[in-house]
Amino acid sequence: MKMPCQTVVWDVLPAIKAAIVEELVNNGFSQQEIAKKLDTTPSAISQYISKKRGYRIVFEDNIRTSIRAIAEDMKADNVDNLEMRICDVCRQLRDEDNNNCNTILNIDSLSSTKNE
Repeated sequence: MKMPCQTVVWDVLPAIKAAIVEELVNNGFSQQEIAKKLDTTPSAISQYISKKRGYRIVFEDNIRTSIRAIAEDMKADNVDNLEMRICDVCRQLRDEDNNNCNTILNIDSLSSTKNE
């Protein structure tokens, strides 16, 4: 049995980070700069960019908007607690499902295909 927390750790959090990385790259940040801002390694950032990590979920527009806001605040050096902001996005996903974790357990309901 796969627990909701397991899915969050293995799939949701990496997908959120990958989406933040994508937004920062689109705003002209280097892998080194992004790694420093996310307190991780440049190789992890490279894996997010090359879709080797955090690639299983493509978020809906409302979640992308929240992620974009985080990236914009990071660009402006206006993020006091990045961990909490990422938790807020995860919480937003659960809230859409009335905290039942069905959304978290069913990754397909979180994602949409890129070919639609």
